[in-house]
Amino acid sequence: MNLHGTVAEGFEPVRDAFARNFTALGERGAAVAVYRDGRKVVDLWGGTRDVDGTPGTEPWRRGTAQVVRSATKGVAAAVPLLLHRRGELDLDAPVGEYWPEFKAHGKERVLVRHVLNHRAGLPVLDRPLSPEDALDPLRGPAAVAAQSPVWEPGTDHGYHALTYGWLLDELVRRVSGGRGAGQWIADEIAGPLGLDLWVGLPAAEEEADRAGRVGRLAEPEPSRPGSGPRLRPKRSVTEAYENPESLTRRAFAAITPFPDQNDPVYRAAALPAANGIATADGLARFYAALIGEVDGVTRGVRLFDRATMELARAEESAGPDRVLVVGTRFGLGYMLHGSASPFLGPGSFGHPGRGGSLGFADPEAGIALGYVTNGFRKTVTADPRAQALVRAVRASLAQGPS
Repeated sequence: MNLHGTVAEGFEPVRDAFARNFTALGERGAAVAVYRDGRKVVDLWGGTRDVDGTPGTEPWRRGTAQVVRSATKGVAAAVPLLLHRRGELDLDAPVGEYWPEFKAHGKERVLVRHVLNHRAGLPVLDRPLSPEDALDPLRGPAAVAAQSPVWEPGTDHGYHALTYGWLLDELVRRVSGGRGAGQWIADEIAGPLGLDLWVGLPAAEEEADRAGRVGRLAEPEPSRPGSGPRLRPKRSVTEAYENPESLTRRAFAAITPFPDQNDPVYRAAALPAANGIATADGLARFYAALIGEVDGVTRGVRLFDRATMELARAEESAGPDRVLVVGTRFGLGYMLHGSASPFLGPGSFGHPGRGGSLGFADPEAGIALGYVTNGFRKTVTADPRAQALVRAVRASLAQGPS
């Protein structure tokens, strides 16, 4: 496997782990970037830009972007938190204060913070949306507004796999005079920071063929040398995903059937829960900007001040997740370090994407990481390839300053 890019002295373990992902874990095409104290110390890519990897497939190049699935949630979460910092959005106000139609069907007590900490009680739709309806910026929010909670809002938590995006997007529209989360990110986050990151891929980027093709990867053979331990989910988790009546299946089936993720129409839409497109550097640089200045970027462009960062990573929900059926921890819009989704350490916050991708920051270590791949596995919150890279970063820091 020919890998490309650079690593700073002391971060060689990340390069080694990235290479092993290809040789031992079946990686087809991927990239990883790591920032430390605002300076890029890892910038690696390899494989093919398209998951099929057939002869003649173009290689992954610097700047190849991919759909990052739920890693989008962490990017989108910055929008309401920044609106809150500006005094435009009250986290403790009822959602219906900004979105009157939402109040129906027992949702009067759903607070803005419940949307971000997965306590709104709205992870499912009784009537799943078709792909066409799901991509319409009006129909998704309307469906959520017509839905009754499946538990008393605020009393428990469960991962809002898809509905999170419609809830957040409509809130942002109501507060921002019609500007959705995707446009807000483009205008006030990605643009000023120079990020290759989009929630709604612009036509010019589609025409430039920036995004590779994603798809499902077969699981590695358990007996293959170097393949590592084979992860076996608990029976309760397996049963939840197999039972069509479970909150788990229903949450992920809120769009049925799920759209083709390689369709330009899908990539052009803005689904803040699921269809962000990013390079590894774009994702890592975003998280670096949440915790400090980046490569000389002025203090005015830094995204989070200290208070907002602490708000993002303060524990809001913890324990058995009614949708994922494992113990999860959430701050406001961000997953927190824990057994279900291990990051670098106790103070880390970020978000994985189902099947592979990952973005997170650790303020205490000054680390921000972005990993994107074109090959999705069955994993939901802790893909072995991403975890191998996290462990390698930890090992690099243990060796001493670079």
